[in-house]
Amino acid sequence: MTDAAPTAEASATTLDARFPGAVTPDTRAGYSGYLVAPDKLIEVATAVRDEMGYDYLSSVTGVDYLADGKLEAVYHFYKTSGGTALTLKAQTPRDNPVIPSLVPLYPGADFQEREAYDMYGIRFAGHPNLKRILMWEGFGGWPLRKDWKEAYYEQDTKPFDSRWPGGHFRRSEEKSPFGHNVSFADGFTPEGWVSEAEAAQYPDISELQTGNGRGLHTDKIVVNLGPQHPSTHGVFRMVVTLDGETIVDLHPVMGYLHRNHEKIGERNTWLQNMPFTDRLDYLSSMSNNLGYALAVEKLQKVKVPERAEYIRVLMAELTRICNHMWAVGFLLNDLGAFFTPALYAIRERELILDFFEATAGSRMMCNYMRFGGVARDIPEKMRDENTMDFVNDMVFNRLPKAIDDLDEYLTENEIIRSRCIGVGVLPPEQAIAYSACGPLLRASNVPYDIRRAEPYSIYDRFDFKVCTRPNGDIYDRYLIRMDEMRESVKICQQVLRDMPIGGEIMAGKPAYNVRVPAGEAYGRVDGPKGELGYYIVSTGKANAYRYHVRAPSFINLTVLGELCKGAKVADVVVILGSIDIVLGETDR
Repeated sequence: MTDAAPTAEASATTLDARFPGAVTPDTRAGYSGYLVAPDKLIEVATAVRDEMGYDYLSSVTGVDYLADGKLEAVYHFYKTSGGTALTLKAQTPRDNPVIPSLVPLYPGADFQEREAYDMYGIRFAGHPNLKRILMWEGFGGWPLRKDWKEAYYEQDTKPFDSRWPGGHFRRSEEKSPFGHNVSFADGFTPEGWVSEAEAAQYPDISELQTGNGRGLHTDKIVVNLGPQHPSTHGVFRMVVTLDGETIVDLHPVMGYLHRNHEKIGERNTWLQNMPFTDRLDYLSSMSNNLGYALAVEKLQKVKVPERAEYIRVLMAELTRICNHMWAVGFLLNDLGAFFTPALYAIRERELILDFFEATAGSRMMCNYMRFGGVARDIPEKMRDENTMDFVNDMVFNRLPKAIDDLDEYLTENEIIRSRCIGVGVLPPEQAIAYSACGPLLRASNVPYDIRRAEPYSIYDRFDFKVCTRPNGDIYDRYLIRMDEMRESVKICQQVLRDMPIGGEIMAGKPAYNVRVPAGEAYGRVDGPKGELGYYIVSTGKANAYRYHVRAPSFINLTVLGELCKGAKVADVVVILGSIDIVLGETDR
Protein backbone atom coordinates (compact mmCIF):
# COMPACT_ATOMS: atom_id res chain seq x y z
CA MET A 1 0.00 0.00 0.00
CA THR A 2 1.18 3.53 -0.70
CA ASP A 3 0.75 6.62 1.40
CA ALA A 4 -2.04 8.47 -0.33
CA ALA A 5 -1.77 11.82 1.45
CA PRO A 6 -0.36 13.61 -1.64
CA THR A 7 -3.07 11.94 -3.71
CA ALA A 8 -5.75 13.27 -1.39
CA GLU A 9 -4.37 16.79 -1.75
CA ALA A 10 -4.14 16.43 -5.52
CA SER A 11 -7.71 15.14 -5.65
CA ALA A 12 -8.96 18.11 -3.67
CA THR A 13 -7.10 20.49 -5.98
CA THR A 14 -8.80 18.79 -8.91
CA LEU A 15 -12.15 19.25 -7.17
CA ASP A 16 -11.39 22.95 -6.68
CA ALA A 17 -10.73 23.30 -10.38
CA ARG A 18 -13.74 21.22 -11.40
CA PHE A 19 -16.18 22.96 -9.07
CA PRO A 20 -14.99 26.57 -8.53
CA GLY A 21 -16.85 28.18 -5.67
CA ALA A 22 -18.68 24.95 -4.79
CA VAL A 23 -15.69 23.20 -3.17
CA THR A 24 -13.57 25.27 -0.78
CA PRO A 25 -10.93 24.31 1.79
CA ASP A 26 -12.12 24.19 5.40
CA THR A 27 -10.02 27.00 6.89
CA ARG A 28 -11.33 26.77 10.46
CA ALA A 29 -8.48 26.47 12.96
CA GLY A 30 -7.64 22.81 13.55
CA TYR A 31 -9.96 21.57 10.78
CA SER A 32 -9.15 19.87 7.49
CA GLY A 33 -11.02 18.72 4.44
CA TYR A 34 -13.32 20.65 2.12
CA LEU A 35 -16.70 22.35 2.32
CA VAL A 36 -19.11 21.45 -0.48
CA ALA A 37 -22.23 23.38 -1.45
CA PRO A 38 -25.17 21.00 -0.82
CA ASP A 39 -26.63 21.53 -4.29
CA LYS A 40 -23.33 20.27 -5.76
CA LEU A 41 -22.79 17.36 -3.34
CA ILE A 42 -24.09 14.63 -5.67
CA GLU A 43 -22.01 15.90 -8.57
CA VAL A 44 -18.89 16.22 -6.43
CA ALA A 45 -19.35 12.80 -4.80
CA THR A 46 -19.79 11.22 -8.23
CA ALA A 47 -16.47 12.70 -9.34
CA VAL A 48 -14.85 11.58 -6.09
CA ARG A 49 -15.97 7.98 -6.69
CA ASP A 50 -15.72 7.58 -10.46
CA GLU A 51 -12.80 9.82 -11.39
CA MET A 52 -10.64 9.96 -8.28
CA GLY A 53 -11.06 6.39 -7.07
CA TYR A 54 -12.50 7.02 -3.61
CA ASP A 55 -14.74 3.97 -3.80
CA TYR A 56 -15.33 3.55 -0.06
CA LEU A 57 -17.52 5.89 2.01
CA SER A 58 -16.45 5.02 5.51
CA SER A 59 -18.26 7.47 7.74
CA VAL A 60 -21.14 9.97 7.73
CA THR A 61 -21.30 12.20 10.81
CA GLY A 62 -23.72 14.94 11.85
CA VAL A 63 -22.52 17.98 13.81
CA ASP A 64 -24.53 20.87 15.26
CA TYR A 65 -22.83 24.28 15.19
CA LEU A 66 -25.47 26.05 17.23
CA ALA A 67 -23.70 29.42 17.40
CA ASP A 68 -23.43 29.50 13.59
CA GLY A 69 -27.01 28.35 13.02
CA LYS A 70 -25.82 25.41 10.92
CA LEU A 71 -25.86 21.64 10.86
CA GLU A 72 -23.01 19.85 9.13
CA ALA A 73 -22.66 16.41 7.55
CA VAL A 74 -19.05 15.15 7.49
CA TYR A 75 -18.08 12.46 4.97
CA HIS A 76 -14.86 10.42 5.12
CA PHE A 77 -14.00 8.83 1.75
CA TYR A 78 -11.20 6.28 1.26
CA LYS A 79 -9.68 4.22 -1.50
CA THR A 80 -9.75 0.47 -0.93
CA SER A 81 -6.27 0.44 -2.44
CA GLY A 82 -5.10 2.30 0.69
CA GLY A 83 -4.25 5.80 1.82
CA THR A 84 -5.63 8.66 3.87
CA ALA A 85 -9.12 10.12 3.83
CA LEU A 86 -10.65 12.74 1.58
CA THR A 87 -13.00 14.61 3.90
CA LEU A 88 -15.98 16.53 2.53
CA LYS A 89 -18.50 18.54 4.53
CA ALA A 90 -21.91 19.89 3.62
CA GLN A 91 -23.56 22.58 5.76
CA THR A 92 -27.25 23.41 5.97
CA PRO A 93 -29.35 25.89 8.05
CA ARG A 94 -30.64 24.49 11.34
CA ASP A 95 -34.18 25.75 10.74
CA ASN A 96 -34.53 23.89 7.42
CA PRO A 97 -31.78 21.27 7.21
CA VAL A 98 -31.77 19.52 3.83
CA ILE A 99 -28.81 17.75 2.21
CA PRO A 100 -28.96 15.40 -0.80
CA SER A 101 -28.70 11.71 0.02
CA LEU A 102 -25.62 9.80 -1.13
CA VAL A 103 -27.36 6.42 -0.88
CA PRO A 104 -27.81 6.14 -4.70
CA LEU A 105 -24.02 6.53 -5.06
CA TYR A 106 -22.84 4.85 -1.85
CA PRO A 107 -25.53 2.47 -0.46
CA GLY A 108 -23.46 2.19 2.74
CA ALA A 109 -24.65 5.69 3.65
CA ASP A 110 -28.18 4.34 4.25
CA PHE A 111 -28.16 3.68 8.01
CA GLN A 112 -25.66 6.47 8.68
CA GLU A 113 -27.88 9.10 7.05
CA ARG A 114 -30.86 7.75 8.97
CA GLU A 115 -28.86 8.13 12.18
CA ALA A 116 -27.96 11.75 11.33
CA TYR A 117 -31.65 12.39 10.63
CA ASP A 118 -32.67 10.68 13.86
CA MET A 119 -30.20 12.58 16.03
CA TYR A 120 -30.11 15.98 14.26
CA GLY A 121 -33.16 16.23 12.01
CA ILE A 122 -31.13 16.55 8.81
CA ARG A 123 -33.40 15.55 5.92
CA PHE A 124 -31.47 13.68 3.25
CA ALA A 125 -33.38 14.36 0.04
CA GLY A 126 -33.71 11.26 -2.10
CA HIS A 127 -33.07 8.78 0.71
CA PRO A 128 -35.13 5.64 -0.03
CA ASN A 129 -36.34 5.08 3.54
CA LEU A 130 -35.67 8.13 5.72
CA LYS A 131 -37.10 7.49 9.20
CA ARG A 132 -35.80 7.17 12.73
CA ILE A 133 -33.44 4.27 13.30
CA LEU A 134 -32.42 4.36 16.97
CA MET A 135 -35.16 6.43 18.63
CA TRP A 136 -38.86 5.61 18.50
CA GLU A 137 -41.15 7.54 16.15
CA GLY A 138 -43.02 9.32 18.94
CA PHE A 139 -39.80 10.80 20.32
CA GLY A 140 -39.85 14.58 20.55
CA GLY A 141 -36.94 16.50 19.05
CA TRP A 142 -33.44 15.73 17.85
CA PRO A 143 -31.43 14.53 20.86
CA LEU A 144 -27.88 15.37 19.73
CA ARG A 145 -28.66 18.98 18.90
CA LYS A 146 -26.95 21.32 21.31
CA ASP A 147 -30.21 22.97 22.42
CA TRP A 148 -32.05 19.70 23.16
CA LYS A 149 -32.53 19.03 26.88
CA GLU A 150 -33.78 15.77 28.32
CA ALA A 151 -36.46 15.61 30.98
CA TYR A 152 -33.91 15.31 33.80
CA TYR A 153 -31.38 17.77 32.31
CA GLU A 154 -28.95 19.17 34.87
CA GLN A 155 -25.99 20.76 33.03
CA ASP A 156 -24.33 20.66 29.63
CA THR A 157 -21.06 19.15 30.80
CA LYS A 158 -19.55 17.19 33.67
CA PRO A 159 -18.53 17.33 36.43
CA PHE A 160 -21.92 18.66 37.55
CA ASP A 161 -21.81 21.40 40.19
CA SER A 162 -24.05 19.36 42.50
CA ARG A 163 -21.46 16.58 42.67
CA TRP A 164 -18.13 18.38 42.44
CA PRO A 165 -16.33 19.31 44.57
CA GLY A 166 -18.87 18.65 47.33
CA GLY A 167 -19.76 15.15 46.17
CA HIS A 168 -23.52 15.37 46.82
CA PHE A 169 -24.94 12.41 44.96
CA ARG A 170 -28.51 11.90 43.82
CA ARG A 171 -30.19 10.32 40.85
CA SER A 172 -30.88 12.85 38.12
CA GLU A 173 -34.27 11.25 37.40
CA GLU A 174 -35.51 12.30 40.84
CA LYS A 175 -35.83 15.88 39.59
CA SER A 176 -37.70 14.92 36.43
CA PRO A 177 -41.13 16.62 36.31
CA PHE A 178 -42.40 13.69 34.25
CA GLY A 179 -41.64 11.03 36.83
CA HIS A 180 -39.94 8.89 34.20
CA ASN A 181 -37.12 9.38 31.74
CA VAL A 182 -39.42 10.34 28.87
CA SER A 183 -41.02 13.42 27.33
CA PHE A 184 -43.50 13.33 24.47
CA ALA A 185 -43.68 15.52 21.38
CA ASP A 186 -46.27 18.31 21.41
CA GLY A 187 -49.76 16.95 20.87
CA PHE A 188 -48.70 13.34 21.31
CA THR A 189 -50.65 10.91 23.51
CA PRO A 190 -49.86 7.19 23.80
CA GLU A 191 -53.54 6.17 23.72
CA GLY A 192 -54.61 4.97 20.31
CA TRP A 193 -51.22 5.76 18.78
CA VAL A 194 -50.06 3.73 15.80
CA SER A 195 -46.37 4.00 15.05
CA GLU A 196 -45.60 5.32 11.60
CA ALA A 197 -42.40 3.31 11.69
CA GLU A 198 -44.26 0.13 12.59
CA ALA A 199 -46.77 0.70 9.81
CA ALA A 200 -43.94 1.34 7.37
CA GLN A 201 -42.25 -1.94 8.33
CA TYR A 202 -45.11 -3.99 6.90
CA PRO A 203 -45.99 -4.01 3.20
CA ASP A 204 -49.59 -3.57 2.09
CA ILE A 205 -51.16 -6.99 2.58
CA SER A 206 -52.77 -6.72 -0.85
CA GLU A 207 -49.28 -6.87 -2.36
CA LEU A 208 -48.49 -10.13 -0.58
CA GLN A 209 -51.35 -12.37 -1.61
CA THR A 210 -49.75 -14.73 -4.07
CA GLY A 211 -46.39 -16.40 -3.85
CA ASN A 212 -44.36 -18.39 -6.33
CA GLY A 213 -44.31 -21.88 -4.94
CA ARG A 214 -42.98 -23.62 -8.05
CA GLY A 215 -46.28 -25.25 -8.85
CA LEU A 216 -47.66 -25.09 -5.31
CA HIS A 217 -50.02 -22.39 -4.08
CA THR A 218 -48.20 -20.22 -1.53
CA ASP A 219 -48.99 -16.98 0.27
CA LYS A 220 -46.46 -14.30 1.07
CA ILE A 221 -46.45 -13.45 4.73
CA VAL A 222 -44.56 -11.04 6.99
CA VAL A 223 -43.07 -12.35 10.24
CA ASN A 224 -40.78 -10.98 12.93
CA LEU A 225 -37.56 -12.59 14.07
CA GLY A 226 -36.76 -10.94 17.39
CA PRO A 227 -36.31 -8.69 19.22
CA GLN A 228 -36.74 -11.24 22.03
CA HIS A 229 -35.04 -14.18 20.37
CA PRO A 230 -31.79 -15.93 21.32
CA SER A 231 -30.51 -16.13 17.74
CA THR A 232 -30.60 -12.37 17.13
CA HIS A 233 -27.50 -11.86 19.31
CA GLY A 234 -29.30 -9.35 21.50
CA VAL A 235 -32.42 -7.19 21.32
CA PHE A 236 -32.49 -6.98 17.55
CA ARG A 237 -35.41 -7.53 15.19
CA MET A 238 -35.71 -8.59 11.58
CA VAL A 239 -38.97 -7.96 9.71
CA VAL A 240 -39.01 -10.73 7.12
CA THR A 241 -41.27 -11.15 4.10
CA LEU A 242 -41.61 -14.83 3.23
CA ASP A 243 -42.79 -16.76 0.22
CA GLY A 244 -43.09 -20.17 1.80
CA GLU A 245 -39.67 -20.67 3.41
CA THR A 246 -37.88 -18.29 1.04
CA ILE A 247 -36.89 -14.77 2.06
CA VAL A 248 -38.35 -12.15 -0.28
CA ASP A 249 -37.32 -9.12 1.75
CA LEU A 250 -35.79 -8.34 5.13
CA HIS A 251 -35.51 -5.10 7.11
CA PRO A 252 -33.31 -4.83 10.23
CA VAL A 253 -34.90 -2.95 13.15
CA MET A 254 -32.65 -1.77 15.95
CA GLY A 255 -32.58 0.79 18.73
CA TYR A 256 -34.01 -1.34 21.53
CA LEU A 257 -30.72 -1.00 23.42
CA HIS A 258 -30.01 2.63 22.50
CA ARG A 259 -28.73 4.75 25.41
CA ASN A 260 -27.36 7.76 23.49
CA HIS A 261 -23.72 6.96 24.11
CA GLU A 262 -22.68 10.00 22.10
CA LYS A 263 -24.76 12.48 24.12
CA ILE A 264 -23.16 11.08 27.26
CA GLY A 265 -19.77 11.37 25.53
CA GLU A 266 -20.32 15.08 24.94
CA ARG A 267 -21.24 15.62 28.59
CA ASN A 268 -18.26 13.68 29.94
CA THR A 269 -14.76 14.98 30.21
CA TRP A 270 -12.34 13.55 27.66
CA LEU A 271 -10.93 11.01 30.10
CA GLN A 272 -14.35 10.02 31.47
CA ASN A 273 -15.21 8.66 28.03
CA MET A 274 -12.54 5.96 28.10
CA PRO A 275 -14.51 3.48 30.27
CA PHE A 276 -17.63 4.28 28.23
CA THR A 277 -15.91 2.99 25.10
CA ASP A 278 -15.61 -0.39 26.86
CA ARG A 279 -19.40 -0.71 26.70
CA LEU A 280 -19.63 -0.43 22.92
CA ASP A 281 -18.42 -3.78 21.62
CA TYR A 282 -18.16 -5.22 25.10
CA LEU A 283 -16.24 -8.23 23.75
CA SER A 284 -13.50 -5.95 22.37
CA SER A 285 -12.83 -3.43 25.10
CA MET A 286 -9.11 -2.97 24.38
CA SER A 287 -9.70 -2.16 20.69
CA ASN A 288 -12.44 0.30 21.64
CA ASN A 289 -10.03 2.06 24.01
CA LEU A 290 -7.30 2.22 21.38
CA GLY A 291 -9.46 3.80 18.66
CA TYR A 292 -10.62 6.56 20.98
CA ALA A 293 -7.10 7.19 22.31
CA LEU A 294 -5.76 7.55 18.75
CA ALA A 295 -8.43 10.12 17.87
CA VAL A 296 -7.65 12.32 20.89
CA GLU A 297 -3.90 11.90 20.43
CA LYS A 298 -4.19 13.26 16.89
CA LEU A 299 -5.25 16.59 18.38
CA GLN A 300 -2.86 16.41 21.32
CA LYS A 301 0.09 15.46 19.05
CA VAL A 302 1.67 13.35 21.80
CA LYS A 303 4.41 10.77 21.29
CA VAL A 304 3.49 7.43 22.82
CA PRO A 305 6.45 5.64 24.51
CA GLU A 306 7.84 2.58 22.74
CA ARG A 307 6.92 0.05 25.41
CA ALA A 308 3.36 1.39 25.57
CA GLU A 309 3.02 1.05 21.78
CA TYR A 310 4.03 -2.62 21.94
CA ILE A 311 1.67 -3.28 24.84
CA ARG A 312 -1.17 -1.62 22.93
CA VAL A 313 -0.63 -3.84 19.89
CA LEU A 314 -0.38 -6.96 22.08
CA MET A 315 -3.68 -6.11 23.78
CA ALA A 316 -5.42 -5.26 20.49
CA GLU A 317 -4.37 -8.51 18.80
CA LEU A 318 -5.26 -10.66 21.80
CA THR A 319 -8.64 -8.90 21.69
CA ARG A 320 -9.02 -9.88 18.03
CA ILE A 321 -8.35 -13.53 18.94
CA CYS A 322 -10.87 -13.28 21.80
CA ASN A 323 -13.51 -11.87 19.49
CA HIS A 324 -12.97 -14.34 16.66
CA MET A 325 -12.96 -17.31 19.05
CA TRP A 326 -16.30 -16.11 20.35
CA ALA A 327 -17.63 -15.42 16.83
CA VAL A 328 -16.71 -18.91 15.58
CA GLY A 329 -18.14 -20.59 18.66
CA PHE A 330 -21.45 -18.79 18.41
CA LEU A 331 -21.69 -19.23 14.65
CA LEU A 332 -21.81 -22.94 15.45
CA ASN A 333 -24.52 -22.20 18.00
CA ASP A 334 -26.52 -20.52 15.23
CA LEU A 335 -26.02 -23.63 13.09
CA GLY A 336 -27.54 -25.74 15.86
CA ALA A 337 -24.46 -27.22 17.55
CA PHE A 338 -25.56 -25.81 20.86
CA PHE A 339 -22.57 -24.70 22.94
CA THR A 340 -20.18 -27.64 22.49
CA PRO A 341 -17.96 -25.86 19.89
CA ALA A 342 -18.42 -22.58 21.78
CA LEU A 343 -16.99 -24.11 24.94
CA TYR A 344 -13.80 -25.13 23.10
CA ALA A 345 -13.42 -21.50 21.97
CA ILE A 346 -14.33 -20.00 25.35
CA ARG A 347 -11.75 -22.15 27.16
CA GLU A 348 -8.79 -20.46 25.45
CA ARG A 349 -10.45 -17.05 25.53
CA GLU A 350 -10.45 -17.31 29.32
CA LEU A 351 -6.64 -17.41 29.33
CA ILE A 352 -6.52 -14.08 27.53
CA LEU A 353 -9.04 -12.61 29.94
CA ASP A 354 -6.87 -13.80 32.84
CA PHE A 355 -4.02 -11.75 31.41
CA PHE A 356 -6.28 -8.73 30.87
CA GLU A 357 -7.48 -8.97 34.47
CA ALA A 358 -3.94 -9.17 35.83
CA THR A 359 -2.83 -6.14 33.81
CA ALA A 360 -5.88 -3.88 33.54
CA GLY A 361 -7.80 -5.00 36.62
CA SER A 362 -10.83 -6.18 34.67
CA ARG A 363 -11.63 -9.04 32.33
CA MET A 364 -14.01 -7.32 29.93
CA MET A 365 -14.46 -3.61 30.82
CA CYS A 366 -10.73 -2.96 30.80
CA ASN A 367 -10.51 0.87 30.76
CA TYR A 368 -6.82 0.37 30.04
CA MET A 369 -5.64 2.78 27.33
CA ARG A 370 -4.79 6.38 28.18
CA PHE A 371 -3.99 9.39 26.01
CA GLY A 372 -0.25 9.02 25.51
CA GLY A 373 0.10 5.41 26.65
CA VAL A 374 -1.50 2.82 28.90
CA ALA A 375 -2.77 2.98 32.47
CA ARG A 376 -0.28 0.53 33.99
CA ASP A 377 2.52 -1.80 33.00
CA ILE A 378 2.32 -5.57 32.73
CA PRO A 379 2.70 -6.92 36.29
CA GLU A 380 5.65 -9.09 37.25
CA LYS A 381 3.42 -11.88 38.55
CA MET A 382 -0.15 -13.06 38.08
CA ARG A 383 -1.30 -15.44 40.75
CA ASP A 384 1.91 -17.31 41.66
CA GLU A 385 3.28 -17.39 38.11
CA ASN A 386 5.61 -15.09 36.24
CA THR A 387 3.34 -13.06 33.94
CA MET A 388 5.59 -13.09 30.91
CA ASP A 389 6.09 -16.86 31.21
CA PHE A 390 2.31 -17.21 31.19
CA VAL A 391 1.92 -14.92 28.16
CA ASN A 392 4.71 -16.59 26.20
CA ASP A 393 3.25 -20.04 26.80
CA MET A 394 -0.19 -18.78 25.78
CA VAL A 395 1.00 -17.05 22.58
CA PHE A 396 3.55 -19.61 21.41
CA ASN A 397 1.84 -22.83 22.51
CA ARG A 398 -1.74 -22.70 23.78
CA LEU A 399 -3.37 -20.35 21.27
CA PRO A 400 -1.85 -21.88 18.10
CA LYS A 401 -2.94 -25.34 19.26
CA ALA A 402 -6.45 -24.11 20.11
CA ILE A 403 -6.85 -22.56 16.66
CA ASP A 404 -5.58 -25.73 15.00
CA ASP A 405 -8.01 -27.81 17.08
CA LEU A 406 -10.98 -25.68 16.05
CA ASP A 407 -9.84 -25.96 12.43
CA GLU A 408 -9.60 -29.74 12.67
CA TYR A 409 -12.99 -30.12 14.36
CA LEU A 410 -14.98 -27.71 12.19
CA THR A 411 -13.56 -26.83 8.78
CA GLU A 412 -14.26 -30.09 6.96
CA ASN A 413 -17.45 -30.90 8.85
CA GLU A 414 -20.00 -31.86 6.20
CA ILE A 415 -22.92 -30.14 7.96
CA ILE A 416 -21.01 -26.87 8.29
CA ARG A 417 -19.98 -27.02 4.64
CA SER A 418 -23.47 -27.82 3.37
CA ARG A 419 -25.09 -25.07 5.47
CA CYS A 420 -22.47 -22.38 4.76
CA ILE A 421 -20.97 -22.77 1.29
CA GLY A 422 -22.76 -20.61 -1.26
CA VAL A 423 -25.13 -19.08 1.33
CA GLY A 424 -25.30 -15.35 2.07
CA VAL A 425 -22.96 -14.44 -0.77
CA LEU A 426 -21.62 -10.86 -0.79
CA PRO A 427 -19.82 -9.94 -4.05
CA PRO A 428 -16.79 -7.64 -3.68
CA GLU A 429 -18.32 -4.68 -5.54
CA GLN A 430 -21.40 -4.83 -3.34
CA ALA A 431 -19.29 -5.16 -0.17
CA ILE A 432 -17.41 -1.95 -1.03
CA ALA A 433 -20.57 -0.08 -2.07
CA TYR A 434 -22.29 -0.97 1.22
CA SER A 435 -19.29 0.17 3.32
CA ALA A 436 -18.78 -3.34 4.70
CA CYS A 437 -15.67 -3.65 6.82
CA GLY A 438 -13.44 -6.11 8.63
CA PRO A 439 -13.84 -9.86 8.07
CA LEU A 440 -17.15 -9.27 6.24
CA LEU A 441 -15.30 -7.19 3.60
CA ARG A 442 -12.14 -9.30 3.39
CA ALA A 443 -14.12 -12.54 3.01
CA SER A 444 -15.43 -10.97 -0.21
CA ASN A 445 -11.88 -10.86 -1.60
CA VAL A 446 -11.26 -7.18 -0.83
CA PRO A 447 -7.79 -6.89 0.77
CA TYR A 448 -8.58 -3.77 2.81
CA ASP A 449 -7.17 -3.74 6.33
CA ILE A 450 -6.49 -0.39 7.99
CA ARG A 451 -3.42 -1.83 9.70
CA ARG A 452 -1.90 -1.96 6.19
CA ALA A 453 -3.97 0.59 4.23
CA GLU A 454 -3.30 3.46 6.67
CA PRO A 455 -1.04 2.04 9.41
CA TYR A 456 -1.56 3.32 12.95
CA SER A 457 0.39 2.77 16.15
CA ILE A 458 3.42 0.62 15.16
CA TYR A 459 1.70 -1.89 12.87
CA ASP A 460 4.06 -1.01 10.04
CA ARG A 461 6.83 -2.81 11.95
CA PHE A 462 5.21 -6.22 11.91
CA ASP A 463 5.19 -9.01 9.37
CA PHE A 464 1.63 -10.19 8.77
CA LYS A 465 -0.57 -10.66 5.75
CA VAL A 466 -3.97 -9.20 4.98
CA CYS A 467 -6.19 -12.27 4.82
CA THR A 468 -8.80 -12.60 2.08
CA ARG A 469 -11.12 -15.34 0.87
CA PRO A 470 -12.58 -15.44 -2.65
CA ASN A 471 -16.25 -16.42 -2.34
CA GLY A 472 -17.92 -13.99 0.09
CA ASP A 473 -20.20 -16.62 1.63
CA ILE A 474 -20.77 -17.73 5.24
CA TYR A 475 -18.09 -20.40 4.94
CA ASP A 476 -15.47 -17.88 3.86
CA ARG A 477 -16.47 -15.54 6.68
CA TYR A 478 -15.79 -18.42 9.07
CA LEU A 479 -12.45 -19.20 7.39
CA ILE A 480 -11.31 -15.57 7.37
CA ARG A 481 -11.62 -15.42 11.14
CA MET A 482 -9.53 -18.57 11.48
CA ASP A 483 -6.93 -17.00 9.16
CA GLU A 484 -6.92 -13.73 11.08
CA MET A 485 -6.45 -15.45 14.44
CA ARG A 486 -3.30 -17.09 13.09
CA GLU A 487 -2.00 -13.74 11.84
CA SER A 488 -2.79 -12.14 15.21
CA VAL A 489 -0.81 -14.87 16.95
CA LYS A 490 2.08 -14.10 14.59
CA ILE A 491 1.90 -10.38 15.51
CA CYS A 492 1.77 -11.18 19.23
CA GLN A 493 4.85 -13.38 18.90
CA GLN A 494 6.75 -10.52 17.24
CA VAL A 495 5.61 -8.13 19.97
CA LEU A 496 6.94 -10.43 22.69
CA ARG A 497 10.21 -10.81 20.77
CA ASP A 498 10.78 -7.07 20.20
CA MET A 499 9.08 -5.28 23.11
CA PRO A 500 11.52 -3.16 25.14
CA ILE A 501 12.15 -4.38 28.67
CA GLY A 502 11.25 -1.58 31.04
CA GLY A 503 10.77 2.05 30.11
CA GLU A 504 7.95 4.57 30.24
CA ILE A 505 4.36 3.56 29.55
CA MET A 506 2.88 7.07 29.53
CA ALA A 507 3.84 10.33 27.84
CA GLY A 508 3.95 12.90 30.62
CA LYS A 509 2.29 12.61 33.99
CA PRO A 510 -1.10 10.91 34.44
CA ALA A 511 -3.87 13.51 34.68
CA TYR A 512 -7.42 13.30 35.92
CA ASN A 513 -8.46 15.98 33.45
CA VAL A 514 -6.88 16.74 30.10
CA ARG A 515 -7.10 19.67 27.74
CA VAL A 516 -7.40 18.87 24.06
CA PRO A 517 -6.47 21.56 21.51
CA ALA A 518 -9.31 22.94 19.40
CA GLY A 519 -10.01 21.23 16.10
CA GLU A 520 -11.36 17.99 14.66
CA ALA A 521 -9.87 14.52 14.29
CA TYR A 522 -10.92 11.11 13.02
CA GLY A 523 -9.12 8.18 14.63
CA ARG A 524 -9.79 4.65 13.47
CA VAL A 525 -8.60 1.11 14.05
CA ASP A 526 -9.26 -2.15 12.26
CA GLY A 527 -11.04 -3.75 15.18
CA PRO A 528 -12.20 -7.36 15.32
CA LYS A 529 -15.50 -6.48 13.62
CA GLY A 530 -14.05 -3.94 11.19
CA GLU A 531 -13.38 -0.23 11.06
CA LEU A 532 -14.08 1.36 14.43
CA GLY A 533 -13.75 5.12 14.04
CA TYR A 534 -14.12 8.09 16.38
CA TYR A 535 -14.82 11.55 14.97
CA ILE A 536 -14.21 14.20 17.61
CA VAL A 537 -14.47 17.98 17.68
CA SER A 538 -12.76 19.96 20.43
CA THR A 539 -13.25 23.60 21.36
CA GLY A 540 -10.25 23.51 23.69
CA LYS A 541 -12.34 22.79 26.77
CA ALA A 542 -12.39 19.79 29.12
CA ASN A 543 -15.29 18.14 27.24
CA ALA A 544 -15.81 17.01 23.66
CA TYR A 545 -18.00 19.29 21.54
CA ARG A 546 -18.72 16.38 19.17
CA TYR A 547 -18.07 12.72 19.86
CA HIS A 548 -19.20 10.26 17.18
CA VAL A 549 -18.62 6.52 16.90
CA ARG A 550 -18.39 4.85 13.49
CA ALA A 551 -19.61 1.46 14.71
CA PRO A 552 -18.77 -1.52 12.45
CA SER A 553 -21.62 -3.66 13.80
CA PHE A 554 -24.11 -0.91 12.91
CA ILE A 555 -22.82 -0.27 9.39
CA ASN A 556 -22.26 -3.95 8.51
CA LEU A 557 -25.98 -4.54 9.08
CA THR A 558 -26.78 -2.23 6.15
CA VAL A 559 -26.27 -5.11 3.72
CA LEU A 560 -28.10 -7.77 5.78
CA GLY A 561 -31.34 -7.49 3.78
CA GLU A 562 -29.50 -7.99 0.50
CA LEU A 563 -27.58 -10.99 1.86
CA CYS A 564 -30.77 -12.73 2.96
CA LYS A 565 -32.90 -12.34 -0.17
CA GLY A 566 -33.46 -15.76 -1.73
CA ALA A 567 -32.23 -17.61 1.36
CA LYS A 568 -34.33 -19.79 3.67
CA VAL A 569 -35.60 -18.84 7.13
CA ALA A 570 -33.03 -21.09 8.81
CA ASP A 571 -30.27 -19.37 6.82
CA VAL A 572 -31.11 -15.92 8.15
CA VAL A 573 -29.91 -16.78 11.64
CA VAL A 574 -26.59 -18.08 10.30
CA ILE A 575 -26.09 -15.13 7.94
CA LEU A 576 -26.58 -12.74 10.86
CA GLY A 577 -24.14 -14.76 12.96
CA SER A 578 -21.55 -14.67 10.16
CA ILE A 579 -21.59 -10.85 10.20
CA ASP A 580 -20.73 -10.94 13.93
CA ILE A 581 -22.51 -8.03 15.58
CA VAL A 582 -22.76 -6.78 19.15
CA LEU A 583 -25.85 -4.74 19.97
CA GLY A 584 -24.05 -2.52 22.47
CA GLU A 585 -22.08 -1.16 19.53
CA THR A 586 -24.93 -1.30 17.01
CA ASP A 587 -27.32 0.81 19.09
CA ARG A 588 -24.83 2.71 21.24
